[in-house]
Amino acid sequence: MPVGRRVSWHAGGALVVVMCAVYLARRHWPVIETGAGRLAVADRGWLLVATAATLATWACSALAQQGAVTRSLPARRLLAVQFAASAANQVLPAGLGAGAVNLRFLTRCGLSVTRSATALAVKATAATVVRGCLIVALAPACPGALRFPHVSAAAWAVAVALVATAVVLLSGPLRRVLRAVLTDVHAVHEVPARAAALWGGSLAFAALHAGVVIAVTQAIDLPLPPAQVALAYLAASSAAVLLPTPGGLGSLDAALALALTLAGAPGSAAASAVLGYRLLTVWLPLLPGLVALGVLVRRRVL
Repeated sequence: MPVGRRVSWHAGGALVVVMCAVYLARRHWPVIETGAGRLAVADRGWLLVATAATLATWACSALAQQGAVTRSLPARRLLAVQFAASAANQVLPAGLGAGAVNLRFLTRCGLSVTRSATALAVKATAATVVRGCLIVALAPACPGALRFPHVSAAAWAVAVALVATAVVLLSGPLRRVLRAVLTDVHAVHEVPARAAALWGGSLAFAALHAGVVIAVTQAIDLPLPPAQVALAYLAASSAAVLLPTPGGLGSLDAALALALTLAGAPGSAAASAVLGYRLLTVWLPLLPGLVALGVLVRRRVL
């Protein structure tokens, strides 16, 4: 499928999800309004902790990106690019915004397009593995916290058939991509400092985002243990990947609110936690991030 058509399908799907989110917001506006009021009187100290954790996420993203390549990248520019990429990620779905920004930066640093794309795949793979490991580590400490919806045997059969068909049709390209990723993973792990940066940055990035949610829940006195909140965020963010909306808008919000509610949080408190997390990680940095993106483009960093 051509890139333009693929992006248009993503944009159409994102628009549908956003419209559904707006509809649900209007329908449940009293709960959201109560949540916003609760956030307005939240503990300022915990909100400051959440802000500090948010700022640190961009440094961790830069560290993981540096770890995904063997060549040294300019540290200050790399950090600025991660900040700008987080804003671009709110515009295009499925991480296309951040991916495009980082791809352009890596090619500007002298890497080929293929090598740059592979570096992004290495970083994404490490992030997925780390998130899965954190879920596995936290699940025993929170028994019963993860509740998977019942899926019929017919649905599983259809899903398996679709995946098998896709693998057969794309076996050649998938094999080449997998070979390139494995080659780069091997090259990165031959340099211990790069491997530590990749895995350490990926781990810290996921942990800090969970920390933001934990700090917000502490600020609003949400009666949930921090480990359970972290598990709810990790599970929700993993599920939100299945709905490729810009920055997880709508999909992550709904999944996180649902996860916190199933964990025992009142509806208004869960709405406050989601609003606080989104305010710190998306809405407040959005305009400065877009300005930074424009400056980086103007200076030919991108």
